[in-house]
Amino acid sequence: MPGAFAARTLKKKRKKLRWKSDKKKRKLLKLWNRTPLKGAPMGKALVLKKKGVEQKQPHSGVIKVVRCQIIKNGIHVTAFVPKTGSIKHIDEHDEVTIVGLGGSQGGAVGSMHGIKFKVIAVNGTPLSEILKGKKDKNKDK
Repeated sequence: MPGAFAARTLKKKRKKLRWKSDKKKRKLLKLWNRTPLKGAPMGKALVLKKKGVEQKQPHSGVIKVVRCQIIKNGIHVTAFVPKTGSIKHIDEHDEVTIVGLGGSQGGAVGSMHGIKFKVIAVNGTPLSEILKGKKDKNKDK
């Protein structure tokens, strides 16, 4: 049990040890708000440019990506387009839905450096449905 006049010491210790908790640290620094999606799990973006990016060292190949601008805040990000041939179904000025790739602490995954997001839908239609041929990409947008 602390002494009769230990309040100052206890307050100081509590203030210092509060930063040990990851949950509390994220809340105090507002880290969820520092990402381009501002804490949201997914977001809509407009495609500015389609391009290919080379992979990191031990791998070789070209990753198909799109450079896009998030609608809600205007931040430009690079998003990976998964599956073979799916880049053909995306045109410039299309509206895509992007989600995080799931790397540690919101970072890139594997041999894709600087790419933290992936495309899951084009003009509101899921990319998987377009590739299977079940649905057609909406042309009205």
